[in-house]
Amino acid sequence: MPAALPLAVLLVLVMLAIPVDAFAHDVAEGDKAFVRTIDGPAIIPFMYLGAKHMVTGYDHIAFLVGVVFFLRRLKDVLLYVSMFAIGHSITLIGGVLLGTGANANIVDAIIGLSVVYKGVENIGGFAKLGWHFDTRIAVLVFGLFHGLGLATKVMDLGVSPNGLLVNLIAFNVGVELGQVIVLTLVVLLLAAWRDTPSFKRYAFAANIALILVGIALTAYQIQGYFSS
Repeated sequence: MPAALPLAVLLVLVMLAIPVDAFAHDVAEGDKAFVRTIDGPAIIPFMYLGAKHMVTGYDHIAFLVGVVFFLRRLKDVLLYVSMFAIGHSITLIGGVLLGTGANANIVDAIIGLSVVYKGVENIGGFAKLGWHFDTRIAVLVFGLFHGLGLATKVMDLGVSPNGLLVNLIAFNVGVELGQVIVLTLVVLLLAAWRDTPSFKRYAFAANIALILVGIALTAYQIQGYFSS
């Protein structure tokens, strides 16, 4: 495989070799124990936890890779990323404040399907079937599900009600910072790759890999739902 194949594509290929248990993306026990010692506003720790959750989240990263894969213009990247950010911010903050939980396996299975959706859309699968979706609305809707997944993870942390809103906002800001870190790397690598001959040869294969990752994520969560 040519060295020109970028890290963004290698990422999804490597994910296929990771044992399916790694796709659980649960909150680390150490983080849970630390959060339960906090009583009151703790902006920096919650920003760190939000950024860590995004940067280490295979499902979120795979979806974002799919979203920006063929985007060339910065304004398009900002548009779709903003739609995603609006969606997950609404359900993250609203879900925790209202105590609206959801089965984590179901939410994460839908997140896996969002990865499948972007991979299929990127290879023109829906167009071939005559199905046409507004990608902006689709990204917003999947952002809502991603946020609901984050809300479920935050509630799993056992966050104190003292300073809850401040800590939720800090966590959400951390998620955005983590998203910026990931997307900066992905967008730069994809931009460099598009100018090489290997892009046309491997773009289709990379999106097939994304689809397979999404299927693996979804299958794992469905299995977890029925076994729980």
